[in-house]
Amino acid sequence: MQPLAYLVDFDGTLYRSTPVKLGMAVELACFGWGSVRLLQRFRHAHEELRATPVEVHDSPFDQQIRHTAAALGTSPEHVRKVVDSWMFERPRKWIKRSLRHALIEELRTAQANGARLAVVSDYPASFKLSALAGHLTFDTVVSNGEPGGPANLKPDPEGYLLAAARLGVAPERCLVVGDRADADGEAARRAGMPFRLVG
Repeated sequence: MQPLAYLVDFDGTLYRSTPVKLGMAVELACFGWGSVRLLQRFRHAHEELRATPVEVHDSPFDQQIRHTAAALGTSPEHVRKVVDSWMFERPRKWIKRSLRHALIEELRTAQANGARLAVVSDYPASFKLSALAGHLTFDTVVSNGEPGGPANLKPDPEGYLLAAARLGVAPERCLVVGDRADADGEAARRAGMPFRLVG
């Protein structure tokens, strides 16, 4: 049975992550060595929140910002500025060069045949989605740290269930496409959705 909707993770799924990581490693070594510790701590906070969600009234992304600032004795504003630069603005050029064109073409074809498309991301996605300009558009974006985003990180199924509801498609008729079986795949299983791993 053909899916009526494709719910697609962004980072590592719509683009190949290795070239992006290598490009950013070179940039960090040349221009951002002082930001490495902060970025490592920020990613560590993400995995901590994934493993042990905290019941609060703001997004996991905002929690990451606060946890990182507290751990490093700096301000949340400074953390956000560094994260915005090194995780959202600078990677965009590398993302454009590393797109998974075969997957994007498959999604375009499915969309042309009536399927609905959503991005479901554990990080703010709207800015980086501009790297896909001219390649693909989505019917809805459900991303942590942006308005209407989930209150929990994957493998919690909330983001995928929100996307299905916004698209008006039953969970079992959605296909989740992602690059992490432990996050995207487990969230899909909990949501009652089939899953395809992109490697």
